Amino acid sequence: MRRRLAKPFESGNFSWSAGALVLSLIAAAPLFAIAVMALHSSGDTWPHLVANVLPGAVRRTLILMAGVAVIALAVGTGTAWLVTMYRFPGRRWFQWLLLLPLAMPTYIIAFCYIELFDYSGEVQTALRALFGWKNAQDYWFPDIRSLGGAIFVMGAVLYPYVYITARASFVAQSICVIEASRTLGRSASETFWQIALPLARPALAAGTALALMETLNDIGAVEFFGVRTLTVTVYDTWLDRGSLAGAAQISCVMLFFVLAVLGLERSLRRGRQFHHTTGKYRDLPEETLKGLKGFLAMLACALPVLLGFVFPTYVLAGDAIAHISSGLTEEFWRAAMHSLALALAAAVLGVVFAVVLAYGRRQTRSRLIHVASFVPAVSYAIPGTVLAIGLLIPLAGLDNTIDEAARSLFGVSTGLVFSGTAFAIVLAYTIRFLAASLGSVEAGLSKISRNIDAAGRTLGASVTEMLWRVHLPLLRPTLGAAAMIVFVDSMKELPATLLLRPFNFDTLATQVFTLASLYRYEEAGLSALTIVLVSLAPVLFLQGIIANSRPGFSTSRTRSAAEQAELALRNS
Repeated sequence: MRRRLAKPFESGNFSWSAGALVLSLIAAAPLFAIAVMALHSSGDTWPHLVANVLPGAVRRTLILMAGVAVIALAVGTGTAWLVTMYRFPGRRWFQWLLLLPLAMPTYIIAFCYIELFDYSGEVQTALRALFGWKNAQDYWFPDIRSLGGAIFVMGAVLYPYVYITARASFVAQSICVIEASRTLGRSASETFWQIALPLARPALAAGTALALMETLNDIGAVEFFGVRTLTVTVYDTWLDRGSLAGAAQISCVMLFFVLAVLGLERSLRRGRQFHHTTGKYRDLPEETLKGLKGFLAMLACALPVLLGFVFPTYVLAGDAIAHISSGLTEEFWRAAMHSLALALAAAVLGVVFAVVLAYGRRQTRSRLIHVASFVPAVSYAIPGTVLAIGLLIPLAGLDNTIDEAARSLFGVSTGLVFSGTAFAIVLAYTIRFLAASLGSVEAGLSKISRNIDAAGRTLGASVTEMLWRVHLPLLRPTLGAAAMIVFVDSMKELPATLLLRPFNFDTLATQVFTLASLYRYEEAGLSALTIVLVSLAPVLFLQGIIANSRPGFSTSRTRSAAEQAELALRNS
């Protein structure tokens, strides 16, 4: 009997399909708003930007992205291969230590390195004392406040995106392929270049794309290093020149960069998927490196951890301890409470959005719903500055409409209810990180057999009852992981917060940015260290996921889930 396809708006699925469609439109609204605003005239701002600002900003942005991509690919892929295929001193520790720079936001590591390597920093001060140099004319030292410095520092903190995807790919590769390569006479290095690396190309492309998205989104690090990228240009055009239309037009240029990165990632993958053709999932062969080779492997894994986490943490801890009494001010606690409240609200809202979108897509085969719900999946690729502008336009229009209605009906002004409050920040966080929570929820739902849905409907449960009684209890770990990811990312987010925050409203991230911009690096240490410590939770969680990602595990958990679903339905 041919299975009937569910229509998007039949009685059992109407509410979920409509909810998924509405949330998809909300997530897509900023992009439509930017496109509309970009069509407005910006006076003489746009010609000035095209002639004097954009060429340099585009060139610097391209160089920065290319440099970060090279460092992230080299470090992430090389270290992932070492800890997966070889045994050497400290290898067990490096498997998770290499993830630690992921907890270090780019704007925090930037001011840490400025404090270390600037003229008045510890390194140059120690060199002058050691060699008796009097001033900068007596010696040469590379300028950390440069495009090269930005590439080095951002590459040191963003390589884990490639490391995560590369290691997951290497761990999941079939031992039969590697054994066949070695049997045919290829060495370990030849197996890496000719077999493992081509098989991992989709994963490497995805990891590099994530690193490039973070590079394009960054505003704090490039501002500290004096690199005028497109993100900084959007910020200046809006706040310094007062041209929202001009900022929207530059945002369209940034969206072109986003589409180019996504297109490049797709072309590198070329739709390729690699599947196992054997049921033999044994441990991967691990070659033991001794002597000099073992030391070099250990050094290759230790340097990224030192540069991307240990040195910056040393700076932050020193600043926090030295200024602990003056740092625990009312402003710090207020900023911490703001960060906590915003991140919690975004985590809850992000999980709710993700559940509605994923469950609505699960309950229908409508092409309309599936295409519409794809829009939030790419929300992470939208830079924070672009998202802030795209949100401000419709929210300001909604505020004006409400205010006019209140004036005409009640004679009172409501003010900026949405665009002038923390609501705009929470919505920006939710849309910005919706892709992460949506991916987590969809992955969890995919592991629940559709036979459970059919069994529940047979027992008389509605679609909504199935969600509450069966799916949500089974999804508790997944929902917790999704909420944690959104929470931590929201704690770290800077660009959208800078542009959307109400007057005299600070978070830990904006407090760090403001103090560092005023060269008060030591005072920013406590706030920055707090963000880093909170960000460590998902990093350790990721290590557990990667370690257990090798296929071939028992399906007993799936059977247990089915039994739990049937028991839950019968008991209710």
